[in-house]
Amino acid sequence: MVVGSMVIPKYSDPKTIYTPKDIQFDMLSEHGVNLTYMQAWRAKEKALQFLRGHPADSYSKLPSYLPVIVVDGTFFKSAYKGIMLTASTMDAAGTILPLVYVVVDSENDASWKWFFEQFKLAYGERENMCSKFKKGHLKLIELYFATTRSDILDEFNERMSKIEEIDPRVKAYLYDIGYHRWSRVHVTVSRTWTMTSNIAESLNAVTKYARKLPIVELLEYMRTLLERWTKEKLLKAKGTLTYIGYKFNKELDDNKTLSHKLRVRASTDYIHTVIDGVRRYIVCLENKKCSCGQFQLDELPCPHVLVVLKQRDESFEEYCSPYYTRANLLRTYEIPVNLLPDESKWNVP
Repeated sequence: MVVGSMVIPKYSDPKTIYTPKDIQFDMLSEHGVNLTYMQAWRAKEKALQFLRGHPADSYSKLPSYLPVIVVDGTFFKSAYKGIMLTASTMDAAGTILPLVYVVVDSENDASWKWFFEQFKLAYGERENMCSKFKKGHLKLIELYFATTRSDILDEFNERMSKIEEIDPRVKAYLYDIGYHRWSRVHVTVSRTWTMTSNIAESLNAVTKYARKLPIVELLEYMRTLLERWTKEKLLKAKGTLTYIGYKFNKELDDNKTLSHKLRVRASTDYIHTVIDGVRRYIVCLENKKCSCGQFQLDELPCPHVLVVLKQRDESFEEYCSPYYTRANLLRTYEIPVNLLPDESKWNVP
């Protein structure tokens, strides 16, 4: 207990790595005390208990902390283990927007069922929710993700044929799921660029060290993290001077650069032929479509649309999804993260 009280400052930051061997070395070099490894390990456990309480006590406080329990699709590193499940998306600035985080005992059908039921209660339900394809063979993985991003049907069909050559079962599996659930070219709802991403992995990296904490400490870490992110992103959104968020405004600028080499030939007021070297693309402004497939899928003007708009002396704003706008970004972060009263005010069962 004495040694544990002495090393408490070493564990105030969950990112700090301070092992029992480190305790042995410091006690010997600074105080001339020779500890066994087991004594040093027990000192570490005492220090953590002094600092954050006993893990079992922390779990007993859980019902009073939040109506939502912690975590993401990753393992805890504390003595009590457990799994953190999360649901996140991307905001109009192209940054991570956590939607749900919960703690469950294990990753099984019952916990996932409960997770999605709670998600539905919080956010409602939308048709054509997409499913996630499990990864396997390296070449097949690369081909699958290339297929998901196909903008043209012929390109999609060609890649699906290659998938069938590698493993016919995979093509049958993807067909049974429904192409509209994972393919850009078959999509029936706006995915606003989110077909595949590393959002979950990024969130896991942020919480790597916090997952060693007792449950309430972990929840408080997550809550304060989201509180800080919300404030920072709101300030950044207020400082955005462009019509759409930074990430998508940059994409629009890149498309403008590509549009400089294109030539336009009008057919009607709304239908134009855009010539790019030896290739031709048909742009219909009325239906907001381009034969390249990007315009209607991304809901952001592609280079072919931008060159048409330039010729017509029209602004791009009308042809962007409201999702990308600064106004929408501000609305995303106008709701504050729930604040937590002092622990003395908690109603612990």
